[in-house]
Amino acid sequence: MASKSTLIKNAFIVNEGNTFLGDVLITDSRIQKISETISSYPEGTTILDATDKYLLPGIIDTHVHFREPGLVHKADIYSESKAAVAGGVTSFMDMPNTVPPVLTQELLEDKFKLAKNKALANYSFYMGTSNNNLNEVLKTDPKNVCGIKVYLGTSTGNMCVDNPEAIEGLFSKCPTLLAAHCEDEHIIEENSEKFREKFGENPPPASHPLIRNEECCYKSSSHAVELAKKHNTRLHIVHVSTAKETGLFDNKTPLEEKRITAEVCIHHLWFSDKDYANKGNWIKWNPAIKTENDRTGLMKALLDNHIDTIATDHAPHTPHEKEQEYFCCPSGAPMVQHSLVAMLEFYHAGKISLETIVQKMCHAPSICFHIQNRGFIREGYFADLTLVDLDSPWKVDETNILYKCNWAPMEGETFHSKVTHTFVNGHLVYNNGSFNESVKGMRLKFDR
Repeated sequence: MASKSTLIKNAFIVNEGNTFLGDVLITDSRIQKISETISSYPEGTTILDATDKYLLPGIIDTHVHFREPGLVHKADIYSESKAAVAGGVTSFMDMPNTVPPVLTQELLEDKFKLAKNKALANYSFYMGTSNNNLNEVLKTDPKNVCGIKVYLGTSTGNMCVDNPEAIEGLFSKCPTLLAAHCEDEHIIEENSEKFREKFGENPPPASHPLIRNEECCYKSSSHAVELAKKHNTRLHIVHVSTAKETGLFDNKTPLEEKRITAEVCIHHLWFSDKDYANKGNWIKWNPAIKTENDRTGLMKALLDNHIDTIATDHAPHTPHEKEQEYFCCPSGAPMVQHSLVAMLEFYHAGKISLETIVQKMCHAPSICFHIQNRGFIREGYFADLTLVDLDSPWKVDETNILYKCNWAPMEGETFHSKVTHTFVNGHLVYNNGSFNESVKGMRLKFDR
């Protein structure tokens, strides 16, 4: 079969700490050549003029909930990966709290089989943990699976691991990266009881960061860090939500050498507890969105490398589910379509550079997870790329939201930047609102 080539011309290429004007030649699934000017290319090459646009590596979102299997009334691998590529996300890693929860190797492989025919982006899936499935966890192949997920506090799916022996066994024997949701269950239960006594089943949404408070997060995160240091576990703490927690993490060691890393999510950088007054349960996530001081502290920690990666914790629920009373309303909201453009708003506001956005959303996830040949614009790497127009304002509304649940916490926001093209393995899957779904994403592989 003849090779297929695409030449991206005159783009501002943002990669590895630099931005420069240049061309990128894609042959089949890989980046063939990067140069200031490419004038020699195969006959039949498709030319894409990227004048005034910025070419970034495809975003790697290491924390999503695409809800399949078992919860497909609110999301599925096809619908959410479609939203992802429209937002410039070319690879995702999906969490195990589906129905059934992913607690065996067979169930894990079942998800990979589903994705093979449905995912428009590249994919991997976390192996789940419980109080009694350590033997299954130890069978996980680090080269073929992104990591192991442990819930040290309850969240959607009720997969909380709270047996001290099980936790100790997991941290001491985990064969690969251990991604930890850190909230202290006893503190949550005590605070929930206090708010139930005062308000019944429907406390105001602003109660959420008081029930799942700073102490709840810090106590659990600090214990996880302590265990990881004790056992030399490769620990990745997800969705850090407080300024206090950022002090647990090292910013002196090069990322390639870190054994303990941390993630921040878009919503913890974007919203604060003041937003509960208008957004209510629609911005109810676990861990909770907290104070303005926390939001500021998280951005500072991101910029000074106490926090290593940005993800979304994309977690759709239906409007009916989100409209329930506080204690019945599930936590989580969709974000994967809007993560890059949201971060670019911080760039427009002078709070972060383009190069740092790419570092935290593309390079660092690749480094942290040892992803094979992705996350950088390099010759020989897979051509996972996104083109962005930094000066093309648009408003989020029901006509352009692609999530299966048909709503977004960003609805009503006007973004200055727009994703115009997304390539996954050299295939132009998204082009100014149109999709070419003829080629699906690939299973991610890991150099471990």
